Amino acid sequence: MKISLKSACTISTIASVLMLAFAAAPASAAPVKNIVLVHGQFADASGWRPVYDILTKDGYNVNMVQEPITSLQDDVAATVRVLNRQQGPSILVGHSYGGAVITEAGNDPHVAALVYIAAHAPDEGESTAANRNKMPGPVRTITTPDGFVFVDPAHFHEDFAGDLPADQAEFMARSQIPAAVGVNTTPITNPAWRVKPSWYMVAKQDRTINPNLERMYAARAHSHTVELDGAHTIFISRAKEVAAMIEEAAQSVGN
Repeated sequence: MKISLKSACTISTIASVLMLAFAAAPASAAPVKNIVLVHGQFADASGWRPVYDILTKDGYNVNMVQEPITSLQDDVAATVRVLNRQQGPSILVGHSYGGAVITEAGNDPHVAALVYIAAHAPDEGESTAANRNKMPGPVRTITTPDGFVFVDPAHFHEDFAGDLPADQAEFMARSQIPAAVGVNTTPITNPAWRVKPSWYMVAKQDRTINPNLERMYAARAHSHTVELDGAHTIFISRAKEVAAMIEEAAQSVGN
């Protein structure tokens, strides 16, 4: 079959246009694959295990931060230390007081987005204690003579882990990590949620952080927000939904 010079030129032109079109079309962004999880007070990183299991099964690289909870600065430094070990951007997730930690640590250039799970998200000059005093929750705590605070074990199940089985809550009550009082009174200096996208999960039956305070945080940060039934331990009891929110953030800000 003979092809005329004119036809050949036309085919060549069409091919060139198609190649340019494909070259100009943006490639689908791959999701962020690094997830860094930051626990709150009165618990440790092992509480993230259900979320960790889901995320790792889905192909994410997940690391937990074990904060000393001795000062906000120490806890931010512990978080940045983990972020610095990641290759590429990370989604930084905080539960409870861990939200205050990621609010400061989230300014690290490794962080692509923030996810708050029933967490504090103070603004510049605010502390978790000051905000909690404005909208208190009924949680009952005990302060030691040397300045550390923990949830009264007699009320831990009701006040902190109301959506978990009693035996699990009892173990958590007996293994909780007391926090230095100063971590709650240290003001935030540079809130990352003002410049980075955020997601927020409100625990509607939370007694440790007032759900209305959580709603204020989420609204002020213009976070993508979901409200679910659950106590302060929603990061354990609703692990499937928590993992789904983290994956949504990872896919939304993909690199």
